[in-house]
Amino acid sequence: MSTVRFTKLSGYKFMWVMVLFDLPTTTKQERHSYTEFRSLLLDNAFEMAQYSVYVRHTAGKEAVQAIIRKIEAAMPPEGKVDILQFTDKQYENIVCLRGGRRSDSLKNPEQFILF
Repeated sequence: MSTVRFTKLSGYKFMWVMVLFDLPTTTKQERHSYTEFRSLLLDNAFEMAQYSVYVRHTAGKEAVQAIIRKIEAAMPPEGKVDILQFTDKQYENIVCLRGGRRSDSLKNPEQFILF
C-alpha cells in the first residue's frame, strides 16, 4: 500500500501581481495601445479589480518576474504602469471598503489551474 503525502501550501510561496496603469487615450493610436495593453493583461490571466487595476495569482517569484518582463515588453511609449507584488498572506489582509462600509476580505483562489 502506497502512502500519499500532501505538503501544506505556504501562504508565503504563492504570489500576487497587481498592475496599476494610467495610459493616455487622446489619440486613435493611444486608444489602440491602451486596448492592446489591457488585452495583454487579460490574455495573461489578470482580472480587473478596479478600473485600470488588474490582479493575478501566481506560483511564485519566478512567475512574477516572467510576467513583469512581458508587461515591460508591451508597455506603450506613453503613460504610467506600476507593478506591485505580494504574498498570499499579505493579500488576505487587504481591507475592502464598499459604499463606505467594510466588505468581506478578498478570497484567495482555492486551487491552481495548471496547463
